[in-house]
Amino acid sequence: MTIQIADYDPAWPQKFRVEAAKILAALGAAAMRIEHVGSTAVPGLPAKRIIDVVLVVQDSTKESAYVPSLEAAGYRFHHREPHWFEHRMLKGLDPSVNLHVFTEGCPEIDKMLAFRDWLRAHSDDRDRYARTKRDLASREWKDSQDYADAKTPVIVEISSRGTAYLPTM
Repeated sequence: MTIQIADYDPAWPQKFRVEAAKILAALGAAAMRIEHVGSTAVPGLPAKRIIDVVLVVQDSTKESAYVPSLEAAGYRFHHREPHWFEHRMLKGLDPSVNLHVFTEGCPEIDKMLAFRDWLRAHSDDRDRYARTKRDLASREWKDSQDYADAKTPVIVEISSRGTAYLPTM
């Protein structure tokens, strides 16, 4: 399989805002935080045409508190990862959305936001990440997770410079 990377689309932030409003309408106060993450959240960064959204809820393991409402709003439950911060993922189809659900206080939320914010503020690292993504996307992959895993070394390297963005506990 090949990975399709598109040039940055200035419509991506608006697509996120539409999705955020849909999530908020479905969940109300149960949606404690909704953030645009991933490459589509970084102006100038090429990306797969998938809007990544972080949804923070009180307890991601209590799926009955949010999954039915999100499914009624058009998302479909995709998978749960109890071993990785009790992460849950739902998908939206139009536009393509990966909706990542985490429990309030999960440290992965701050890491994702810090990486996004670092890339927004540091064009040299944003450009390095863009080159890495394009190079990896030009290869054949067994599945998209293999592509994602191959990006890990550069993400870790860039993130190590961005630790100043992480709040101290």
